[in-house]
Amino acid sequence: QGKLVESGGGLVQPGGSLRLSCAASGFTSDYYNIAWFRQAPGKEREAVACISSLDKRTNYADSVNGRFRISRDNGNNTVHLLMNSLKVEDTAVYTCATGSAYYCPGEPSPIGDRYLETWGRGTLVTVSS
Repeated sequence: QGKLVESGGGLVQPGGSLRLSCAASGFTSDYYNIAWFRQAPGKEREAVACISSLDKRTNYADSVNGRFRISRDNGNNTVHLLMNSLKVEDTAVYTCATGSAYYCPGEPSPIGDRYLETWGRGTLVTVSS
């Protein structure tokens, strides 16, 4: 059974940076597309970014494009989300997810959540002064 574990969340001031990590283990393949989502208190879950497995194609939500960068280290089965110029409205629980049939489309197609079978528990990011 595959498992995803997020790390790197915490408290940061507006304008600051954080790097989240999503470590994958137990999957039958090392080459799954992975997405990051976030959910703020009282709000719906929002797709943040995704990255494909082999060609490392990336896609970002408009709200984070130009500030966040997703990358992956296939050798270590880890996906990172570097978040720069953080804003108060970026405060949320960030969760990574994957699935054997999940597709990360190229921009400007929206990031979907179809076929996402495995979700991590999430890591809390708080942006506050």
